[in-house]
Amino acid sequence: MTPLQNIINDISITKIIGTTDLSINHLVFDSRKVKAADVFVAVRGHALDGHQFIDKAIRNGASVIVLEQLPATIAEKTTYLLVDNSAEALGQMATSFYGHPSQQLKLIGITGTNGKTTTATLLFDLFTSMGYKVGLLSTVANRIAEKTIPSTHTTPDAVGLNALLSQMVEAGCDYAFMEVSSHAVHQRRIAGITFAGGVFTNLTHDHLDYHGTFRDYIYAKKQFFDDLPKAAFALTNIDDKQGEVMVQNTKAKIAKYSLRRLTDYKARIIDNSLAGLHLELNEVEFFSRLIGGFNAYNLLAVYATADLLGMDKMEILTKMSDLQSAEGRFEYLIHPTTFVYAIVDYAHTPDALEKVLSTLKKLRRSKEQILTVVGCGGDRDKRKRPIMAKVAVQYSDQVILTSDNPRSEDPDTIIQEMEEGIASEDKNKVLSITNRSQAIRTACKLARPGDFVLVAGKGHEKYQEIKGVKHPFDDQQIIKEIFAS
Repeated sequence: MTPLQNIINDISITKIIGTTDLSINHLVFDSRKVKAADVFVAVRGHALDGHQFIDKAIRNGASVIVLEQLPATIAEKTTYLLVDNSAEALGQMATSFYGHPSQQLKLIGITGTNGKTTTATLLFDLFTSMGYKVGLLSTVANRIAEKTIPSTHTTPDAVGLNALLSQMVEAGCDYAFMEVSSHAVHQRRIAGITFAGGVFTNLTHDHLDYHGTFRDYIYAKKQFFDDLPKAAFALTNIDDKQGEVMVQNTKAKIAKYSLRRLTDYKARIIDNSLAGLHLELNEVEFFSRLIGGFNAYNLLAVYATADLLGMDKMEILTKMSDLQSAEGRFEYLIHPTTFVYAIVDYAHTPDALEKVLSTLKKLRRSKEQILTVVGCGGDRDKRKRPIMAKVAVQYSDQVILTSDNPRSEDPDTIIQEMEEGIASEDKNKVLSITNRSQAIRTACKLARPGDFVLVAGKGHEKYQEIKGVKHPFDDQQIIKEIFAS
């Protein structure tokens, strides 16, 4: 058990009812998981307010309640800690509860709309290849050196995050790389975490179903850099419109990277083909297996981060040449006889889809077609649905609109909303097939020798979420079966 006083020293408490001379078992913010001698933190969420479940938490055995508003009735033998922001308090208490693990390794946070997973994963692989023990917190998976733990969120909740960081410290990790989502910043899941550096990839319209406005989305990302300590570095992509904005108020040491301007870290694409990228990076030529201009940015961010962490420049480039992309990020399979290329990519925003498709257009040698299978997730920003379809049509010869993760929504309705973005003169090159498996099969059947089939939106995911149930579904496996038949 842990003395309560040990984990509340860093939080601002406006009122205490009861005694703090207690020992507690766990920090919990889900009343259903509360057990005897636990601390229950009542967090106001996007959909639910934890204050509604205080009584249930006490019945389940909570001895301490952290809250923003006192209830009408105060329970006997229960300690109440009144705070201004429960989510902030939860983060601070979690990091204290686990012994401030982020201070015991060098933790780098990567944020942006696209490129977070690839950049974080490449950094994990790079530093592992250099002989370090490394941790990874990403959309695809959480890694503690050689151990893999399934991931449920881009950034875990405050308790889960600190628990994972603590395991990394126990495993002897020297570095850790994590994706930092805008949700995590806004919900203060990273409160109390000490970062050695932060990386900004890019910013496009996304998650407006949660943030409401693009301005609020920008602010959530920017807040991460505003909170970085003076000893950290803030690495930003200045080719993005928001690149300079991100670091305006940071106390951290600012470093910049670009493909278009002369700055701290500069790259130039010499050649981009299906074999990979040939780059000139800070005046040194370098070849990577990764494909596409968007990966040039990811590789540049990786190089810059490793250099800022004090790694040898030539060793960085040597090891980087062997790196492969993250799962579900521009992964491709080739049909053994027709040489149709099928690409699986997580692109689920208009900007990400445009980048992948524009890369495919550049990779075409002559008259190869681009056939795109794409959908939009349910219970997410509806405004991007017609835009996704419009982008797909603009860059493709044939488009098949299909189901993604419809969640609680009707997949046919989602497709209809996507169709609103298609001009009348383009409707003849669009098919709508709700069944995703059938849509992929149709695209592969329509493809001629040498064509490109892009299956976008789900990438690494091994499921399709329908009406609250996750059904097994793997885009890449479907393609393998088609190509083998």
